[in-house]
Amino acid sequence: MPMNGVLSGKRGLIMGVANERSIAWGIAKAMSEAGAELAFTYQGEAFGKRLQPLAASVGSDFMVDVDVTDEASLDAAFAALGDRWPTIDFVVHAIAFSDKAELTGRFVNTSRDNFKTSLEISCYSFIDVARRAYPMMKDSGGTLLTLTYGGSNRVTPNYNVMGVAKAALESATRYLANDLGPDGIRVNAISPGPMKTLAGAAIGGARKTYKHTDQNAPLRSNATLEAVGGTAVYLASEAGAYTTGEIIRVDGGFHVLGMPQPEHL
Repeated sequence: MPMNGVLSGKRGLIMGVANERSIAWGIAKAMSEAGAELAFTYQGEAFGKRLQPLAASVGSDFMVDVDVTDEASLDAAFAALGDRWPTIDFVVHAIAFSDKAELTGRFVNTSRDNFKTSLEISCYSFIDVARRAYPMMKDSGGTLLTLTYGGSNRVTPNYNVMGVAKAALESATRYLANDLGPDGIRVNAISPGPMKTLAGAAIGGARKTYKHTDQNAPLRSNATLEAVGGTAVYLASEAGAYTTGEIIRVDGGFHVLGMPQPEHL
């Protein structure tokens, strides 16, 4: 259910919307419904064309092309954002990448190049973004949010190097929370269960994983975009004023299980 008005007067940047099924879009929609004003980044013309009508649907005309592996690209994006708004209240970082060919098979076969690429895009980019967002938040506080997954600390078939990247991202979340806390900046990660997204589809056996968690989670359901969006709204609102350094799981309770439900053993 929308939390009308709890983000009224707040402005923020959403990074990583690929299409209307993206977790980032679920968050953007919920934040807009809660009263926030939004800006968006995308990478490449194709994603920009997909994003444009979505951004327009929540009243946003601010979209900027960003390559998080390019320092100049990030600098230009935050300069443009600063020209529009002198301060921001939140950033949602929903960016991750690994070579699809290495999201099947054995983890031991991870290549050096893909390891570095996966860690740079999926983890370091959050630190890089936080450093640029900091000057726009340091005087009045704010919220930095990223997205992770349970494969960070429990072995998940075919998740492979992304599990290592998400573990690093979760650790970075804690270190950033401590680093930026004195300036009133909260840093948290949301950890949904498997979801039917473009990114999720790249992982080998995704359909089986989705079905397994859907059948075995205590709530017998995977999370919805609305549920993840509502969690993001809470974290960015005054209700989340003293929540930082957390990995918030929105996975129907799947993370508490030691074994599947009896009917699926």
